[in-house]
Amino acid sequence: MSQSIRPHEFRTLSDNDSICAECGQDRHQHDVVTQQNEREAGSQQQNERESVTQQQEESESVTQQQEESEVAKQQEEREVAAEQPAEEQTITTGVMGEMETGRAMKRRNPWLVWLVWPLITLGIYHLVWYYKIHREMAEFQPKRDIPVVGPLLVLIFLGWTIIAPFISYYNTGNRIRSAQRAAGIEVTCSPVLGAVLMFAFGVNAAYFQLELNRVVDRYGVPEGTPVQLYG
Repeated sequence: MSQSIRPHEFRTLSDNDSICAECGQDRHQHDVVTQQNEREAGSQQQNERESVTQQQEESESVTQQQEESEVAKQQEEREVAAEQPAEEQTITTGVMGEMETGRAMKRRNPWLVWLVWPLITLGIYHLVWYYKIHREMAEFQPKRDIPVVGPLLVLIFLGWTIIAPFISYYNTGNRIRSAQRAAGIEVTCSPVLGAVLMFAFGVNAAYFQLELNRVVDRYGVPEGTPVQLYG
């Protein structure tokens, strides 16, 4: 900031000579010093203006560089997104272009499913389990038309016919085979064996659960987690 220079008072010594009452300098020396001080003050003020201008220019330059960097980043992201296949840009449960997804099933202890829980619940658990595995297989393969309630109704209302449960279990084995194929693992479930084992104290429940656990272990994620299907 510039400073104002207060005029000094002079005392006259002779007609051609006078001195400053404050600094003791003669008028000529005082004028030289005063002009020098004024030049220094003006130079300091100019330097301050140049410094402020330089700081403003630097700030504007940094802001412009940040804006250019942000624009370049957005452009790069758009280019990368444009190069990705459509099925990689959208993640949904169902069909993603040529790639199908579903939800992971629940892992269960086969021996608890076959023996322990049915004994404790007087057979009711088997019906609940049969309903749940069909619901899970329907969610695992949403593109397939997998019945959920129908198989349960067969056991409840037509279980006494023997042939109806046999066919239902056979179809369940086929659905488990389809789930294994969709998970991209070796297809090992046998519909015939699963149906026949119902005559061996209902051990087909343990067999089916063992085969379903192979699908669950393929992904190793909690029940309901979106997973990719391969077939």
